[in-house]
Amino acid sequence: MIHSFSATRPAAPIAYLVDDNEPFRRSTSLLLETAFVDVREFDSGAALLAQLEREPAPRTGACVVSDIRMPQMSGLILLEELRRREQAIRVIFVTAHADVPLAVEAMRRGAADLIEKPFEARILIQAVRLAATEEPAKLPRVVGSTPGDSDARITALTRRERQVLELVVAGQFNKCIADILGISTKTVELHRASLMSKLGVRNLPDLVKVYLGYR
Repeated sequence: MIHSFSATRPAAPIAYLVDDNEPFRRSTSLLLETAFVDVREFDSGAALLAQLEREPAPRTGACVVSDIRMPQMSGLILLEELRRREQAIRVIFVTAHADVPLAVEAMRRGAADLIEKPFEARILIQAVRLAATEEPAKLPRVVGSTPGDSDARITALTRRERQVLELVVAGQFNKCIADILGISTKTVELHRASLMSKLGVRNLPDLVKVYLGYR
């Protein structure tokens, strides 16, 4: 007797892709589909919410990938609506406008990740796979508090670098930081480059994640 065996492939993660830019949706959908992600496209947060009313998202194996700045309903409002409706689904934000205050607000509200456009394919794919399977994120530290001993990278910064870090995460620009600390803008830039190197980050969203305790 001949027995046939077939490997069972794990269910593909689901990504609810929300963006008002159709070309971006199409290209991102194709990208994720090549990584065996089941993509559902929506041109607005309201369209996604309407769909989830009809068919709630699964408790595991799914996430939302959303732009932040959209007409009518921003990504942050969408995130709040999902929480209000008790939709237990992680949200990844992709945005071309990842300024510090926006990054801080997104992470404080419980975003799983914040990725700047344009992004590397592997970064988004990894973020989707993680967000579709991970447990709810721990609560971040309160912005403006003094970093504790929970992250050795932060405590290893010099006193001046930690001052610069606090002000950067508070949304201050280099010139304002220079005025507050009584140093030159060039010195602020040097401290900022040094602290980002020590923290192992290359951009503002990742800097915010380290500060808030997300990575």
